[in-house]
Amino acid sequence: MDGLALSQEAMSDAAERVWGFRAFRPLQADAGRAVVEGRDSLVVLPTGGGKSLCYQLPPLLTDRLTLVVSPLIALMQDQVDGLRLNGYPAAALHSQIDDDEVRATYDSIEAGELKLLLVSPERAVTGGFLSRVRQLGEDGKIGAIAIDEAHCISQWGHDFRPEYRRLSELRQRLPGVSMHAYTATATPRVREDIVAQLGLEEPEVLVGRFDRPNLTYRVVPRVRVADQVAEILASRHAGDAAIVYCMSRKETEQLAEGLGKRGIQAGAYHAGMSGEQRRREQERFTTERLNVVCATVAFGMGIDRSDVRCVIHASMPKSVEAYQQETGRAGRDGLPSECVLLYSSADAARWHRLIEGSAYEAGMDEEAVRPQLDLLSQIRRLVSGARCRHKALTEHFGQTYDEPSCGACDVCLNEVKPVEDSTVVAQKILACVARAREATGVAYGAGYIAEILRGRRTQKVVERGHDRLSTFGIMQGARKEFIVSCIDQLVDLELLERSEGEYPVLVLTKASVEVLKGEHEVELLAPPQAAQAERRRGASEDEEPLKPEEMDVVDRLRGLRRRMAEEMEVPPYVVFSDATLRDMVRRMPSSASQMLEVKGVGQAKLERFGEAFLEELGAV
Repeated sequence: MDGLALSQEAMSDAAERVWGFRAFRPLQADAGRAVVEGRDSLVVLPTGGGKSLCYQLPPLLTDRLTLVVSPLIALMQDQVDGLRLNGYPAAALHSQIDDDEVRATYDSIEAGELKLLLVSPERAVTGGFLSRVRQLGEDGKIGAIAIDEAHCISQWGHDFRPEYRRLSELRQRLPGVSMHAYTATATPRVREDIVAQLGLEEPEVLVGRFDRPNLTYRVVPRVRVADQVAEILASRHAGDAAIVYCMSRKETEQLAEGLGKRGIQAGAYHAGMSGEQRRREQERFTTERLNVVCATVAFGMGIDRSDVRCVIHASMPKSVEAYQQETGRAGRDGLPSECVLLYSSADAARWHRLIEGSAYEAGMDEEAVRPQLDLLSQIRRLVSGARCRHKALTEHFGQTYDEPSCGACDVCLNEVKPVEDSTVVAQKILACVARAREATGVAYGAGYIAEILRGRRTQKVVERGHDRLSTFGIMQGARKEFIVSCIDQLVDLELLERSEGEYPVLVLTKASVEVLKGEHEVELLAPPQAAQAERRRGASEDEEPLKPEEMDVVDRLRGLRRRMAEEMEVPPYVVFSDATLRDMVRRMPSSASQMLEVKGVGQAKLERFGEAFLEELGAV
């Protein structure tokens, strides 16, 4: 259907009829039009920006199948279930589908009954599938190819996957079919690489705004992880959905246990668990029977729970792209949400070891590792700096941010304060590092240096004679976490160097001497006090918060939604999103026609769920 003149009205009618959407998000209509008109495209929209609609909508107008390649098996079935509830014919092919389902899916395609087929990248490049695809293309049944998570094809991206390199073979088997790449995180360099690797021909490049104004970003020095995470969740997000990202499998289990001891029920999720264990924890979270998950980064890819109010990083991610994607899982419904990163400069050294270790095991050379180390340097600069977090993130992805203050990060909220007499504090720390090493000929770690500065006569300090140093006790009264935070900042400022290895130690740099001589000023930042973020339950940027009694009604509707979802064995958000439930409460519809005015209620869902929700609202 190349050259089809597609009116905005036709697209809007289809979106409203199936999904109950009365307006497109930025660039959705342009992206959909490129698919319908048969032009290649690269679409970059942030998490929550509505990428899926860009490839789900066109088949309703072209009446031809769109083939979607997605690495997220966990998301595939949820997408299919959600589409079918909307009366949209879709199917998925991946490793967890049995042979009977595969045959039934191909039969549906041959009969022209399917609009969307989701397939994993591993299956997409098998000989059998490619042969099937070529025949379907020759029969005119395939209208477009969509590559989701397209940044995985680039070695400059944060989640490079070698199997993605073969996806250009789909184009070779379907020469007359347009190809479309979708991703939430791509710098200009990565975008160029995606176009080249997929062989996109004069693509329409659509890049949305990377800024997520509803998210509040905070970077907090990491001191006592379990205590800090528990305080954030208990004080500002009690009862909310939250994801806590950890660097290792062991840490997910330790932190979940620690939160449990502090009265917060939390699950653990990592690749070392069995498939059944991971599925169970994921299901508990998506069905709202569990609100807090401590997880490695794999969790969340494919989790479409839109009411996640808080994402906490218990350690620094390995790239800005990973940080943007993981924090983007908060507030997908547009409501105010919080993202807190607990940071130590030791994280960078740890990631460095992991990256190089993985590269060695895979037989990768230094040239292949450099892009990952470059990404690590970028995230370290971002989190250790004291400039507007929204501005820093936006500019990293090649866009401008002109607001004088975002009003939604620790820097712009004035939670980040300079240390009084920063240069003097830096001189005391640097002098202690130097004196301790001179006394014994051995370098020491941050925690031990802090003990000397605080004047703590521990057994090791006394045995080594460090209680007789001139720097012993010169920061008496300072909290250990304050001193360690200052040491981390001196490492980031390259005024101290932290060694590699399991037990890293501190050594001076050339620049350290300038500071000790008073030739160089230093600005350190004080660890912020616990931020008392104002909670706005049930409000987006342009809406008034719901009143407490209205939120009680939302909670009743959530209960109904959960019961109906359990009966159908689907996640609750597949029935209706939180944003839809809140709009119901604002409008309080009393008839089917009024219910259709609610955001997210299309004809199919009205027929299936409308009566039950109208009855529940009528009982209020």
